[in-house]
Amino acid sequence: MLLSLGKRRAFDQVVRAYGSELFRFAYWLCGDRFVAEDLVQEAFARAWRNWEQLRDKSAPKPWLLTILRNEHARLYERKRLEMVDAAPEDLAIAAEDNPLELLELEQVIDRLPLSLREPFLLQTLGGFSCAEIAAQLETTEGAVMVRLTRARQALRGLLETATGQTRRGAR
Repeated sequence: MLLSLGKRRAFDQVVRAYGSELFRFAYWLCGDRFVAEDLVQEAFARAWRNWEQLRDKSAPKPWLLTILRNEHARLYERKRLEMVDAAPEDLAIAAEDNPLELLELEQVIDRLPLSLREPFLLQTLGGFSCAEIAAQLETTEGAVMVRLTRARQALRGLLETATGQTRRGAR
């Protein structure tokens, strides 16, 4: 009883300390408040069941973020996405910029390999530091910095290629 009471208190402190950060990350992953809440709930439930596997009880954030990422991935393992056959010009994209330019940028980013795209998006959209990204991806900070540099270089090259083709096509 005493051990479980101490475990419960420690876990409650972790939930209070990291709940809002996990929600922000979950919301960034899925873009839906209700799905994000469910993801956080599932992540904490899985963390509770596996609490004994946490190696460093003083730094649970990377472990929790990994669990949350895995829960998000499980969503799509079970889910079949609907396919829509529509021309890019017909899609309703909410943006202040030119929707076609936004679509082109998304397509260029999608052309990056996952190993470069994931840290790039975690930094640019999520605002995570290299240390946080390294913890989430279970790698070193140096590897993350290399991937970020390579992602930027690849994007620069892809954008120059796309812009050059657009200019030549317009002539």
